[in-house]
Amino acid sequence: MPRPQPKTAGLRLSAAAAMIALVGVSCGAPEEEPAEEPVEEPDSTDEADPGQDLDEDAPDAETEETQEEDTGDEEPEDEPALSQAGVSAGHPLAVEVGEQVLADGGNAVDAAIAVAFAVGAVEPPASGIGGGGSVILAGPDGEPVFYDFREVVNNDGEVPDSSTGIPGFVAGMGQLHEDYGTREWAELLEPTRDLAEEGFEVSDYLSDRIGGGMGPEYLAELEAFSPGGSPLEAGDQLVQPDLAETMQQLMDSGWEDYYTGELAESVASQVEGIDAQSLADYEVVQGEPVTGSFGEYEIASSAPSLPGVALIQMLQIAESRGIDQMEPGSAEYIDTLSEAWAVGEETMQTELGDPNFVDIDASRFTDPGMNAQADLSGTGPASGDPDSSAPNTTHLVVVDEDGLTVSMTNTVTDFWGSGQGVDGYFMNNALLRFDTFDSEQNQPESGRRSATWSNPTTVLDEEGRPIMPIGTPGGAQILPATAHVLILRYLHDYSPQEAVDALRFRGAEPSLYLEEGHDEELYEELAQEGWEPEQWDAASFGSVQLLEIDYETGELTGAEDSRRDGSFSILE
Repeated sequence: MPRPQPKTAGLRLSAAAAMIALVGVSCGAPEEEPAEEPVEEPDSTDEADPGQDLDEDAPDAETEETQEEDTGDEEPEDEPALSQAGVSAGHPLAVEVGEQVLADGGNAVDAAIAVAFAVGAVEPPASGIGGGGSVILAGPDGEPVFYDFREVVNNDGEVPDSSTGIPGFVAGMGQLHEDYGTREWAELLEPTRDLAEEGFEVSDYLSDRIGGGMGPEYLAELEAFSPGGSPLEAGDQLVQPDLAETMQQLMDSGWEDYYTGELAESVASQVEGIDAQSLADYEVVQGEPVTGSFGEYEIASSAPSLPGVALIQMLQIAESRGIDQMEPGSAEYIDTLSEAWAVGEETMQTELGDPNFVDIDASRFTDPGMNAQADLSGTGPASGDPDSSAPNTTHLVVVDEDGLTVSMTNTVTDFWGSGQGVDGYFMNNALLRFDTFDSEQNQPESGRRSATWSNPTTVLDEEGRPIMPIGTPGGAQILPATAHVLILRYLHDYSPQEAVDALRFRGAEPSLYLEEGHDEELYEELAQEGWEPEQWDAASFGSVQLLEIDYETGELTGAEDSRRDGSFSILE
């Protein structure tokens, strides 16, 4: 399988930089490509994609030609780094879409694009065309890269009553395809068009979203979800003809159509706060993830204004307090991790903002020595809204045989976003997060992204290779759930499936939310520690998607999270 080659500048990044360099990429019509130039010998300034280091000591073309003459043999093709590839996502039908792309010769980015669109069709409350997301790409060599294609405040700098921002999802998929895609754009979108056109069976989880929370109010007049005025139930077929038409338009006219074409005109005419110029001016941000040590590993996580620094801070604090010596699931373990989370969430509430508008020194929060000295007294209450009815968002993971990994989190923010259906998809209410994290660092203005919970992450080994792309939906539960799984896997030697199955929790002092299934005795012990424990249903704690890589065997290991519809598949 050929390794993907980048087509834009600025992707060879140094993880050693203390500050995160972010580069905007415009979503207007692409510039005309220059005439093809003769290939030059690579030097230290040449481009490198995630998973590729340029070898300065590589033989030059003349030496290679001489070697070929000496041997009389053709140069062998590169062997795949792995013997398997895999996909993990929030719905089995989306996983099948990714499987097919990989089987047809697509790389991990191709598959991720196809899966992301498909999840938007089969899990419409959580993500889709009207929202945004972020992603970390990493490979066995080179440095990981980060893309932020989340929603922004419009050019007027005003937040509409619906809290809808300028969507970045389609631009993100388009930019990834331009930079790393190897399959045709329309080919990657076709499965989603078919899912929308032909329909699929509503699951119990989707039925709960349609019939619960804001679903009845938002969907009552949408024929696809409430045919004849009656909401769909589990086992019914969800057919989305308007979404199918939108997908066909994107297939025919390209991703730019959403920002400068017919689709742009349509959404701008229907949605308050969305205008043609703001759509045309939207930019995808490229840069590098934040990194920090954890056990024998390195964590690469989302850059500000996303909360990767808070995850690393939480992990390092818990590790410094000896959580590796505590019994998982015990009162001591839960108390320690919850106190560490309180520090991380306080960082989110007071320190995070868009680095294109405010200064953020990421190294302050990812230094293990500083975090070992963190004061756990007086932190919290961290989360202003503990509502368990909004554990939103979706995550997907893809690994190809070259070892290129994708860890992507997409969302429309709350379930069903702002509730406004447009051309078969739902508009976000992402700008609500300026109120959720109401600090001097996180105030709305034109082109600005808010702080939020979404947090794609990848674990790197001592050689800097990705060994576990991971993430989860769950709103405020995202970081505690991710940290819990990582601690169990890498400090307590749980298998990936055991770590995913372990009961979850989240502290929001003085409250402590526990997944149903914990022992009554634990409630009493936590109460003695000063917590007010409360039981929550399992689905409120997200649905972790992950794949783990074993470079010695070339094999992958997955885990299925039964809390929602998540699934995974490994291809030989």
